[in-house]
Amino acid sequence: MAAAPRTKRDLGPKTHEPTGGQTVGPFFAFGLDYPKKHEVVFPHSPGAIVLGGTVFDGAGNPVPDAVVEIWSADENGAIPRAHGAFHRDDHSFTGFGRAATTDVGRYEFWTRNPGPVEGRAPFYSVIVFARGLPDKLVTRIYLPEHEELLAADALLSSLDEGERATLIATRLPDGSLHHDIHLQGEKETVFLAF
Repeated sequence: MAAAPRTKRDLGPKTHEPTGGQTVGPFFAFGLDYPKKHEVVFPHSPGAIVLGGTVFDGAGNPVPDAVVEIWSADENGAIPRAHGAFHRDDHSFTGFGRAATTDVGRYEFWTRNPGPVEGRAPFYSVIVFARGLPDKLVTRIYLPEHEELLAADALLSSLDEGERATLIATRLPDGSLHHDIHLQGEKETVFLAF
């Protein structure tokens, strides 16, 4: 006859300090790496833009081994239903991309500008994984246009001006978007709790 599972009550008083949490690295390549993972759309295709920036730690140093994931609606504000997140076919927009940072902390995606979903300010949903993080960090990157929608956004409205600035990308003259992610420190990006 099998013994009943033990409960915390059965273990008696604690005799040791708890061990540290498990971080998310360093084996990103297993299951996370695949060809064209940062190409949400085919580079230089109509409507394609580059979204890029640098991931910084709390001391302002670039993080060379982070992974950044994005999800977004298409340019019409429709949520993509196309298959192909892990096998790019060079024409389907899946809305999902993954980029590893370079030795100087830079990430980059080929993607499209998301359109407003149900009249809300367009944004990319973002997850950041990095060594030393016990869990992933979740944030958003908003487009700098659509000022009325940005002003009405519930999340942005709940933040002060400095905090809002950490979530809004900068549009560059060539149409690309620049957005740095600061994991800690004075310029810390606003991260969402779930």
